[in-house]
Amino acid sequence: MLTVHPVAAFKDNYIWVIHDRNAAIVIDPGAALPVIEYLRSKQLQLIAILITHHHHDHTGGVTGLLQFSGVPVYGPHSKNISAITHSVLKKDEVAFPELSLTLTVIEVPGHTLDHIAYYAHQPFDMLFCGDTLFACGCGRIFEGTAEQMYRSLQELSQLPDDTLIYCAHEYTLSNIKFARVVDPENDTLEAFEITAQNQRDQNIPTVPTKLGNEKSTNPFLRCENREIIASVQSHCGCLQPDPLSIFTALRNWKNNF
Repeated sequence: MLTVHPVAAFKDNYIWVIHDRNAAIVIDPGAALPVIEYLRSKQLQLIAILITHHHHDHTGGVTGLLQFSGVPVYGPHSKNISAITHSVLKKDEVAFPELSLTLTVIEVPGHTLDHIAYYAHQPFDMLFCGDTLFACGCGRIFEGTAEQMYRSLQELSQLPDDTLIYCAHEYTLSNIKFARVVDPENDTLEAFEITAQNQRDQNIPTVPTKLGNEKSTNPFLRCENREIIASVQSHCGCLQPDPLSIFTALRNWKNNF
């Protein structure tokens, strides 16, 4: 039985640790110390580090973890991440027989040009998507284009609806606040807000969420929805109803929300 545990770091980061009773892999360690403390508390052997993109809050702990345990570091082809020992590309598989786990690489440029995600179908559907898809939101576009981010999100939306979305930040309540302005009549979104607020009141992470829930509540995955189109056009005067134009306007709206 695998456990996927969020190690909290900084203000709102989650560093994901996938482990059984003996071995562990770590995804996007922005800091080393809280991960080392967790590994020691569970008496786990670190066997690998996985990186989704080069931002420091996702890579800053790699050097410290390698001093703790010299292990392979998987990540995108990127001149910005010197610690990577195994560069991976779209559709590459990263296998960890110790955990009976195989992760498939998905390239998702937009937030950064080098951004990748890791997807596993067994023992259950799970996606580690860094800063691309968030609960009720998506990442800012720092290096890529709106079209790249839109296409990346569209690719992720093709995964099974029961896929658990393990994003890297606790942004859910602020994302819902924006989504409720864009989509005020969405009852599913209203219920999600109540659930998420209760979780945060108890200091419980709001992630992972299921992709099926995101398809009902996340405006960035619903740019073909009539209510979303009407709301965006009303806000920004956007005359083009095609999904990419709506997405671009929606992301700009969120940037200034």
